[in-house]
Amino acid sequence: MANISRRAALQGAGVCTAGIVAPGLASQLVNDKTAEHNRGLKIVAVGAHPDDPESSCGGTIARYSDLGHQVVVVYLTRGEAGIPGKSKSEAALIRSAEVQRACAILKARPVFVGQVDAHAEITDKHYQEFRSIVEGEKPDVVFAPWPIDSHRDHRAASLLTYDAWEKSGKGFELSYTEVDLGGQTNNFQPTDFVDISSVVERKKQACFAHESQNPPSFYVRYHEPMQRFRGLEHGCQVAEAFVRGFRAQSAVVFPDDRAANGWSFKPLCRSLWTTTCS
Repeated sequence: MANISRRAALQGAGVCTAGIVAPGLASQLVNDKTAEHNRGLKIVAVGAHPDDPESSCGGTIARYSDLGHQVVVVYLTRGEAGIPGKSKSEAALIRSAEVQRACAILKARPVFVGQVDAHAEITDKHYQEFRSIVEGEKPDVVFAPWPIDSHRDHRAASLLTYDAWEKSGKGFELSYTEVDLGGQTNNFQPTDFVDISSVVERKKQACFAHESQNPPSFYVRYHEPMQRFRGLEHGCQVAEAFVRGFRAQSAVVFPDDRAANGWSFKPLCRSLWTTTCS
């Protein structure tokens, strides 16, 4: 489904795009922003370290990219503290190369923020730097780590992303991912699910591209059970779960095999303490 326009995707999801733009401005927008309306969705997935986005939403990244949309993966650090016996610079080189291989598998583009693993900071300077990166991508949808997490870097990435959403005028959809249910992510109550059965092997390949991290220790131990559990909740083989955070004026559309057009649109749940949106 190459060259899917953002408007077509929203229409296919059952969203009336006429309600997004005032009728009097429609012709002006068509004339002045034809390229913007003809482009596909821009998806940004944020992670604190290499392998975080791949393991938390790699299947959804693959689903979006297969549908012809642009996916950018933003890494807060290069995993400098992640390889015992290696210096920070050595580990950064190794893990950056692993990121390139993983993103190639998922058909996504990596971007590095430049903070240091295990020392992520939240300051005015870092808020501004991170916001500049996100705004430069002009995203429609952003996925961020769930903020209630035992790892400081995950919490930092989440807060930096939320601030970017606030300061950007709340111009993109913001949803949260579970990084490591049972190990790091806490109190995660999904509102949305994506069936990743058709791409789960690619997700596994992307995670296993991070050879320095001993993939069986994190993927087989944590993520395969997570995916099966979320699949049981969603009624499919394997799934990834999300908490819908904040909506932009337009509606996020999740890949959905159950929908005739391949997309699903669900409004925000009234409560985060539900497992599905009605």
